Amino acid sequence: MSENHHDTCVIGAGPAGLAVARALAERDLPYTHIERHTGPGGLWDIDNPGSPMYESAHFISSRTLSGFGGYPMPDHFADYPPHRQILSYLTSFAEAYGLRDRIEFGTEVRGVAKNPDGTWTVTRADGRESRHGQVVMCTGAQWHPSIPDVPGHFTGEIRHTVTYRSTDELRGKRVLVVGAGNSGLDIACDAARAAERAVISMRRGYWFIPKHLFGRPVDTIAAGGPHLPVWLQQKLFGTLLRIVNGDPRRLGLQKPDHKLFETHPAINSMLIHHLQHGDITARPAIARTDGSTVHFTDGTSDDFDLILLATGYVHKVPAAQQYFGDEQHPDLYLSSFSREHEGLFGVGFVETNSGAYQLFDAQAQLIASFIRDARSGLPTAERFARMIRSDRPDLTGGLRFVDSPRHTGYVHSEAIEKYLAKVAAGMGWRTRGRPPQVTSGRNRAVAS
Repeated sequence: MSENHHDTCVIGAGPAGLAVARALAERDLPYTHIERHTGPGGLWDIDNPGSPMYESAHFISSRTLSGFGGYPMPDHFADYPPHRQILSYLTSFAEAYGLRDRIEFGTEVRGVAKNPDGTWTVTRADGRESRHGQVVMCTGAQWHPSIPDVPGHFTGEIRHTVTYRSTDELRGKRVLVVGAGNSGLDIACDAARAAERAVISMRRGYWFIPKHLFGRPVDTIAAGGPHLPVWLQQKLFGTLLRIVNGDPRRLGLQKPDHKLFETHPAINSMLIHHLQHGDITARPAIARTDGSTVHFTDGTSDDFDLILLATGYVHKVPAAQQYFGDEQHPDLYLSSFSREHEGLFGVGFVETNSGAYQLFDAQAQLIASFIRDARSGLPTAERFARMIRSDRPDLTGGLRFVDSPRHTGYVHSEAIEKYLAKVAAGMGWRTRGRPPQVTSGRNRAVAS
């Protein structure tokens, strides 16, 4: 292991960066924290330039299962909190653990470079440099849109949903939303309420999971029920969805070409509602465009003023891309440890099928424990370093995810959480942050 004792640089103060900062602070590890925007929260601050946030955005996991360890979301939050509640939660988290005063706000990182001695140089946009023992990239996975070619020549407006903010942009327009990710479904429902005409185009059929079942957030039902093998979960819950939603083809949707849970979950209660009421029309993939007309693969066509591409994002890490490799999914051990570059980590680049904050917390806790043990020269650090280089666990949970760019490197939440816990237990590390400690009238992080 490297013997240098420079501090750790955390880049980004969104949810992932805040989780990492808390984990380092809990262990009294020195760190530098850099954020290009003027406050914590990352993309959840709708006023941050380039944020993909939009006015109707809500969390797709419930507040009950979405908070960081030791700091649950408050009971007065909605079951699925709107974006302003999430921003307030992240801001209060930063303040409760004394993280905010340690962040360099308004500072953009231009580059990260590995030095011959194993340290890392971080260069800011104004040219200032600093040297660090480790770098944790927490720059987020939803800032760089994936923009496919739209075949033909469309004379209307085409833009990615990263630029979308509110229904005001849709009024009086014929709108086509392309893609069935959760933001695409939200925005399609916005169009159903506000546009002159609304259509959603999907390349395949999906399983649409309502946000509530039996009056409860759907993820709490799954988390609180008996543990069942994946095949049985697919059969039972798939049958329930067919009862609740009916045959999707009746609404113009395609029948799913995969089993339940084999794509990122489409959690939305309103799309089916709007399809049932004729507020929106479902179409398959785009075959070609000609002027204002869009032709679909089923032979139908329609005229549009605006095409909104809800086609996802690539996991770019511009300041350090040469060390992360693939823009679609960096090959990181447990989705956070660089296999090739000692001292380089990333949190926030994992694709999984549940709430992310508890996973970010677990990854952050492992990173901080590893750094602490490495600084102390403990054998656990060397043992874990060998695992980083050679351990390639199956984190699919027995699922066969569909072959698409988004599902490259996709992991099953229960599988990765269990494996993180197993690895941590073997090292004597923990995977959950602790509650804030009130000291001298203010909240301070608990040191381990």
